[in-house]
Amino acid sequence: MSETRADEIGAGGRAPERAVRPIRLGVNIDHVATVRNARGGRHPDPLRAARIAAEAGADGITAHLREDRRHIRDDDIRRLAREIPLPLNLEMAATEEMVAVALAHRPHAACIVPERREELTTEGGLDAVGGENRLAPVVAALKAGGIRVSLFIDPDPAQVAAAARLEASVVELHTGRYCEADGAERDAELSRIREAALAAERHGLECHAGHGLGFDTTGPVAAIAQIVELNIGHFLVGEAVFLGLDAAIRHMRAIMTEARQSR
Repeated sequence: MSETRADEIGAGGRAPERAVRPIRLGVNIDHVATVRNARGGRHPDPLRAARIAAEAGADGITAHLREDRRHIRDDDIRRLAREIPLPLNLEMAATEEMVAVALAHRPHAACIVPERREELTTEGGLDAVGGENRLAPVVAALKAGGIRVSLFIDPDPAQVAAAARLEASVVELHTGRYCEADGAERDAELSRIREAALAAERHGLECHAGHGLGFDTTGPVAAIAQIVELNIGHFLVGEAVFLGLDAAIRHMRAIMTEARQSR
């Protein structure tokens, strides 16, 4: 038998179906806060967005507290940590200030990301290889505080290996280049993501992915069995203008589920 061993076939003469590993959706609400901050005041409220996301099928909430507080603010993190019914993933730079914030609010997870004040959005993955000495005490402090640590890295096996040496629990693969590419270049970037996800599994790391994903790019990434969570924000907040946040999240959730089940 070419693909299925004889001892895998049951009494009915059919091979058992393989269990499909579930995939989670983390919804990033940063840009709800961006809209609020454009005019000041309290509307729209990121906490309300988090509650809608929970009702629409999100598995977690992600929020990036930047050094300049350009969108999410300290009070948002305080409220999210206390009041939302989903795990909170705090995206943060590897600084003493952000470690102190994380330890004060104890989110479910902290994802360490590169951060430059002048960038509009995160432009690439963290250099875990070149920054091991700087990152080691940050990872250790967060873990000592009972916080699950993730590193946001480019889909590169060397970066995955560095994350393992740092004893992170999770790597989140940067999907921005894949989303921006076309044709053969996009296929090549997807292959890089797939290889890095396999490397994460070999190192015993949980694998997430995110950045720039939309309705037309999410399916192929969600189909990679080793990836167990996607974090998506800007696209969903943008689509909420046209569809409503609930409908946008439900549609994304359906795309992810279909891609996972059809692999």
